[in-house]
Amino acid sequence: MGGITPPPSPPPSMASVNLSNTSSSPIQKFSIVDGPIIVGAGPSGLAVAASLRRLSVPFVILEKSDGIADLWSNRTYDRLCLHLPKDFCQLPHFSFPENFPTYASKASFLQYLHSYANHFSITPHFDHTVVDARFDPTISLWRVKTIMEKEVVEYMSPWLVVATGENAEAVVPKFKGKEKFKGSVLHSSEYKNGARYRGKNVLVVGCGNSGMEMCLDLFEHGAMPFVSVRSGVHVLPKEMFGTSTFGVAMKLLKWLPLKLVDRFLLLAAKVMLGDTEKYGLKRPKLGPLELKSITGKSPVLDVGALSLIKSGRIKIVPEVESLTTNGARFVDGSEMEFDSVVFATGYRSNVPFWLKGSDFFTEDGKPKTPFPNGWKGENGLYCVGFTERGLLGASVDAVKAALDISERWKDLTENNK
Repeated sequence: MGGITPPPSPPPSMASVNLSNTSSSPIQKFSIVDGPIIVGAGPSGLAVAASLRRLSVPFVILEKSDGIADLWSNRTYDRLCLHLPKDFCQLPHFSFPENFPTYASKASFLQYLHSYANHFSITPHFDHTVVDARFDPTISLWRVKTIMEKEVVEYMSPWLVVATGENAEAVVPKFKGKEKFKGSVLHSSEYKNGARYRGKNVLVVGCGNSGMEMCLDLFEHGAMPFVSVRSGVHVLPKEMFGTSTFGVAMKLLKWLPLKLVDRFLLLAAKVMLGDTEKYGLKRPKLGPLELKSITGKSPVLDVGALSLIKSGRIKIVPEVESLTTNGARFVDGSEMEFDSVVFATGYRSNVPFWLKGSDFFTEDGKPKTPFPNGWKGENGLYCVGFTERGLLGASVDAVKAALDISERWKDLTENNK
């Protein structure tokens, strides 16, 4: 099977279906899965798999990279830490070690994810790029076509779990003049640390958590960082009153309406951080929690960049209009010279590129139904990792999906005895 572990014997009704290919590309091999197909071996996919393992439901995970948590392993910068405390970031059924740091480093979190996979005996099929997944009503199965090296394999199952997440593909804006710029241009997914930028002027496009933290990293490595701010941004302290700001917000939301909690957070932030607007960081009209719930845009939790902005060692510049041969032109007509440009412009879902014939997702690859009801579609389709609520939201949906699949898998198994 070309390195693929053969699945358990399928129920009789699944083994007798017509396996003729309905798409244009030839299928070299196929595999009928006794259980769900999970696409993606990041934290969301692992959480679903662990939840299914506890319920004794078999599954197959298809992952395009060569290891688990590809985003964390290969597309994040070295100094990255979780921006939320560990209580809100652990996956279901397996706690962090007692000595785990409150804000986990990249290395610590990856170690936890590998321990998680080992604990639940999760062994994804790596280097399997899903290129087409669609429900076939004639056989009531999902047909998931993958490419492994030069081999095409089609997996079939009554259930499909989309767990590729909101951050599957880098978003790189198309600026005029980009091809003429003489310096280096890269996305934050390619940035590791600021060592190579010592003594250089670096323009960071995007002032979210990643953009701000990379500016701090660049400064600490002897570079001169500039951050381009296109729209408003909420900057909040990482901690308030001896605990995490996020933890404070969650406790207040149990008793107070969201808008009132937002007002409290902004008042506390102004007392602790000062008026950020006078440094060029204009706050949005909506409060931080309301903005997050509507748009998915997270507030920036300050890890040290703000003090450098106040002292002028990280400089705020306007929105970029275009790149020039030696730098950038801004929307206010001004120009500056830069040695390098880093796009901290985020990621997007890649679901529309491979999931076909389903209207469960928007054109942007997000569930049309918002949290907490966006985890389940029709015809055995499930969605985990798209809540815009981080690992906590993904864990909630993973448990729901696993429980629902378990009931249906047991019914199908009993009916085919």
